[in-house]
Formats: sequence, C-alpha cells, structure tokens
Amino acid sequence: MSASPGTEYLQTAIKRLRYYKELGEKTFDQLSAAELHYAPNAASNSIAVIIQHMAGNMLSRWTNFLTEDGEKPWRQRDEEFEVHNYSKQQLLEMWEKGWNCFLDALAPLTENDLLKTIYIREEPLLVIDAINRQLAHYPYHVGQIIYIGKLIKDAGWQSLSIEKGRSEAYNKGDGVKDPANINRQ
Repeated sequence: MSASPGTEYLQTAIKRLRYYKELGEKTFDQLSAAELHYAPNAASNSIAVIIQHMAGNMLSRWTNFLTEDGEKPWRQRDEEFEVHNYSKQQLLEMWEKGWNCFLDALAPLTENDLLKTIYIREEPLLVIDAINRQLAHYPYHVGQIIYIGKLIKDAGWQSLSIEKGRSEAYNKGDGVKDPANINRQ
C-alpha cells in the first residue's frame, strides 16, 4: 500500500531539507574558520552570519511550534546578523542545533497535523504552509552559503553538483561519483 499524500509530503519535505543541510555541510568542509567569516562586501553577510541567522530562526520557529508562536520572546533576531568571532566548531554546533530542532519537530508529524493552525508573529498559518516557508527560506540561505564558498575557493572549489561541461557524461553514467548525486539539479 502506498503512503497517503500527506505522509508522502512530510517524507519528501524532510528528505529535501536533509539534502540542503548536507550541501551546507559539504561547503563548510571546504572552508577554514577564517573563510566562514569572509563577507564579500559591507552589505553582504558572511557564512558565519548566515549560520547564526538560520540557527536562530530554526530554534525560534520550531521549538514547541504547535503550541507557541514561532517568534519567541527570547529570540534576538538582530543579534543574529551581528559579527561574532565564533570558531568553526561553534558555528557547526550552532548549525547542528538549529537543524536538529527543526527536523526533530517535523519527524513526529502526521498528515493530520498538516492542516493545524500555528502562529508566526501572531500570523496564523497552516503547518503545511509553515513547512513550505522553510522549504523556500532555508535553501535560499544554503544557496548563499554555497555561492560565498565558491567565491572564496575559486578554482579550488569542489563541486557539489554536476560540474560545468560534464552533464552529458553524467547522464550516461560516467559522472556518477556517489549515489547522493542522483538527485542533483
């Protein structure tokens, strides 16, 4: 028997979110602590700041999300965008803590939860819409992380996807490095 649409949605949402988490981590693996703090210009965020923001957002939105507003009174959003001298280890722990909170909140959900109303900044949202917001928000920031990583590493960047000029070989099976590449865009 196949899964219901709601169950399938939850499973695929979690799968996609784990994929983007992994892309961020594969970027961090290529960078030093100093590189995580590099900002392309004064108007841009460093990867460290993006990690701070994502972790703060995840912790606020997904802690007790079915029973409390997603903008917690303890969240200091503006502080997330301040430059701190966190070590690479501290940043990775922050990243992990945020993702664990988020994914642990999604794991027990059932399709019956998808149409429940929750609140973010007192705005009512269905759970499915809150998940969809994060399916857009977090990959947006992961894309920024990857882009900054590529700027920093330049020719030393190890591609996380199909490399330029390798699509045909990839499609023929010659470019498959590992099974995780199968879902690359």
